[in-house]
Amino acid sequence: MNMIIPIIITVLVAVVVVGVWMFYIYRKVLPGKYKKMAAEAQKMAEKEAEVIKQKKLLEVKEKFLNKKSELEKEVQLRNQQIQQGENRVKQREISLNQRQDDLNRKKSELENLRNKVEALQVVLVKREEELKVREDSLVEQERTKLEELSGLSADEARERLVESLKDEAKTQAQAYINDIIDDARLNANKEAKRIVIQTIQRVATETAVENSVTVFHIDNDDVKGRVIGREGRNIRALEAATGTEIVVDDTPEAIVISAFDPIRREICRLALHQLVADGRIHPARIEEVVAKVKKQIDEEVLETGKRTTIDLGIHGLHPELVRIVGKMKYRSSYGQNLLQHARETANLCAVMASELGLNPKKAKRAGLLHDIGKVPDEDPEMPHALYGAKLAEMYKEKPDICNAIGAHHEEMEMTSLIAPIVQVCDAISGARPGARREIVEAYIKRLKDLENIAASYPGVTKAYAIQAGRELRVIVGADKIDDQQTEQLSGEIATKIQNEMTYPGQVKITVIRETRSVSYAK
Repeated sequence: MNMIIPIIITVLVAVVVVGVWMFYIYRKVLPGKYKKMAAEAQKMAEKEAEVIKQKKLLEVKEKFLNKKSELEKEVQLRNQQIQQGENRVKQREISLNQRQDDLNRKKSELENLRNKVEALQVVLVKREEELKVREDSLVEQERTKLEELSGLSADEARERLVESLKDEAKTQAQAYINDIIDDARLNANKEAKRIVIQTIQRVATETAVENSVTVFHIDNDDVKGRVIGREGRNIRALEAATGTEIVVDDTPEAIVISAFDPIRREICRLALHQLVADGRIHPARIEEVVAKVKKQIDEEVLETGKRTTIDLGIHGLHPELVRIVGKMKYRSSYGQNLLQHARETANLCAVMASELGLNPKKAKRAGLLHDIGKVPDEDPEMPHALYGAKLAEMYKEKPDICNAIGAHHEEMEMTSLIAPIVQVCDAISGARPGARREIVEAYIKRLKDLENIAASYPGVTKAYAIQAGRELRVIVGADKIDDQQTEQLSGEIATKIQNEMTYPGQVKITVIRETRSVSYAK
């Protein structure tokens, strides 16, 4: 109905407009002789308007009927949905009523059971009271009989029994304590040895090979003249740019680069390699190449530090600490590569911390960073352990990590359990055979001196220094020394070695005596 009214109004407005227009034509435009034609045109227009009006009314009625049918269908569909919803609600009400009935029935059953249990509890309480009364009377009767038989009252008998038990308990407790202490000492010693030995066995690294010179090999000796340059200006420029000493002598096809700083030696070696390969060797080119090589070394240092932390599974290190770790590759301590030593110490710390039930990741982190004070960018006026702890604290490492770094040489007090682990693993890594360089002649001489000391005693047939001089095995003749004398001999050899030799760690002396029985069948 809302749509019919505007349509009717529109039709009426159209009719009025047409009528006005026709009237205007009739009055103004057409002359008098055409008035009849205008009247006829007006009639025709009115008829057409009426036709249009009827047509529009039919269209409006048709639309109205269509909308009405659609609305009736929608109302019917909604009524069906409402009916279905009501049916579902009724079914749910029926199921809920059934559940409510079941709950009520179970509740009544539980109430009956509770009443029965309460009644049984009352009976049990009465029975317990009766038994307690009987037990008290029986105990009193037994006590009276015992007092009559022993001639002592209950308090006196209790006091005597307590005194005797005290003395016996003290004796047994003291013996038990002594056994526990002895067993704890023995087990602690064995467990400590087991942990240390197992930790060392699980870590194997290369021996020390670092030195203070680098040999740069060349194809022919003509290159030496170009490296020296006119009046030595090239070699002086290279030495000034790299901070090394370059030795060009009669050694065939070799130039020796000498410096205690391995980074400087590496920069000089790489710069020489590029200059010789390029062929242009003059002071300006030398400075340019050295600058490029220094930048390349800095990138390699950072990459080495990142690769090391990734290999060890250590994350979250400050970028500056990563760079310092990378610099360890070009440092050595007593001939032992510092980065290799730090990696070995980190692995040892992780293994030992796992054996002791501590956090292996934190121990590995402290082991890797324990010697960062040895690669400073500036010259510190403090020991490397304290300087390393300062650096770690500066770059936001945790306090127990900083303490482990600063205390691994006992230059500050240990406040965490990781600190002694780092100290022990640092000593293991530095003291194992082959870790730090030793002059071969001195090493061989020490082994021979050990064997000669043992061979100087009568009755000794053979002596062998094994385990890099940490153990001496002495074989004696069974016909010359008896079992009692072997113990005396091992003590004498140990005393003589202590007085006459200097050696790292300790030397174990093992005297072996074999008894052999020989017969001949003829």
